[in-house]
Amino acid sequence: MTESTSKLLRLGPLPKTETVKMTIILSVVLKTELERYAALHAQTYGEPIDAATLIPHMLEAFMARDRGFRKSRGSDSQ
Repeated sequence: MTESTSKLLRLGPLPKTETVKMTIILSVVLKTELERYAALHAQTYGEPIDAATLIPHMLEAFMARDRGFRKSRGSDSQ
């Protein structure tokens, strides 16, 4: 992992978590971009990873940074 690449990726190394299966539909463009992100993430952190594995972590990061969502839960002070 290079210093410059690690600063470019908002999503850091992935934690191990309990999961449930969901099916989602993506545009072709979004799927391609997710695959590109997964390749860069694997190159940066030295572990192969596929786009499907990244999606829950990306959604979790997005929701954690969404002020409106946090405020609706009453935890905007985090």
